[in-house]
Amino acid sequence: MDNYLSLLKQVMEKGIDKEDRTGTGVRWVFGAQMRFDLNDGFPLVTTKKTFLRGIVVELIWLIRWETNIKYLVDRNVKIWDEWPFQNYIDSNNLWEKFPKYSDAWMEEKKRFIEKISELPEDDEFVQKWWDLGPVYGQQWRNFNGPHPSPLPKGEGKRGVDQLKNAIDLIKNDPTSRRIIVNAWNPAQIDEMLLPPCHMFYQLNVDTTNNKLNLHMYQRSADLFLGVPFNIASYSTLLMLLAKITWLEAWEYVHCLWDAHIYNNHFDQVNEQLSREPFGLPELKLKKDVKTLEDLEKLEWGDFELVWYESHGRISAPVAV
Repeated sequence: MDNYLSLLKQVMEKGIDKEDRTGTGVRWVFGAQMRFDLNDGFPLVTTKKTFLRGIVVELIWLIRWETNIKYLVDRNVKIWDEWPFQNYIDSNNLWEKFPKYSDAWMEEKKRFIEKISELPEDDEFVQKWWDLGPVYGQQWRNFNGPHPSPLPKGEGKRGVDQLKNAIDLIKNDPTSRRIIVNAWNPAQIDEMLLPPCHMFYQLNVDTTNNKLNLHMYQRSADLFLGVPFNIASYSTLLMLLAKITWLEAWEYVHCLWDAHIYNNHFDQVNEQLSREPFGLPELKLKKDVKTLEDLEKLEWGDFELVWYESHGRISAPVAV
């Protein structure tokens, strides 16, 4: 993970300070790239404890074409809680009663999460306030289709199943330079609570050595909180796609356009950079998978992380 730590150091030492959409302020650099050879180990950050269970559960949520966080909440994964909650606050003119990040805001968010965990998936409140709009999973599996779909999944999808098409190309036209999955859909951006940050990925087959590579483009990269998740998530995706296409997962390339560290993460980043990294672990899939439908049925218990040694967790606030 030296390339990730080097990028953190580069931004802290040479980045430019500016304001940002969240009002928090960032230090940033324009244009960066990291490369990860999965033969060297699974690229999970070791200089702080990283929540791999949440990463894997979120990835399966995306593959399943889910956009409501009820699926995540039911599995005790809270990485998307802030966005639908803040949308509820803003839509109901409650920002004065619950100022963002205040103790009252935190308490109210906790009550909302407890409420959603007690309600069924088809409850009107859950459907109205806890859906993120046509975000990643919708675009991966039903690009430009209606949201929510008026038809059950698998029955007359109206959009483009980009992930299925990508898998078909890997199997049937592996030299193609068009094996692309695009989450950035201008026609539906305004319907999303958060436009995609990791917005585009392309797959490449090394037909000589039967290896699969993945390149992801990220328009906006929260280096301390978000990027370690993204690295592990897309490396897992590469591993899963290689498994069902009978290839070997090889190299993951991560391209960042706006690579930034929030001003209220500086102390945490300095603490992380003071730590000596451990060796990389290995992520194993315990369940046999052969199809995209098999991937949709995976749960965290189907994975095993071995040889993971890390420093302790470093907490930091999410900028919404």
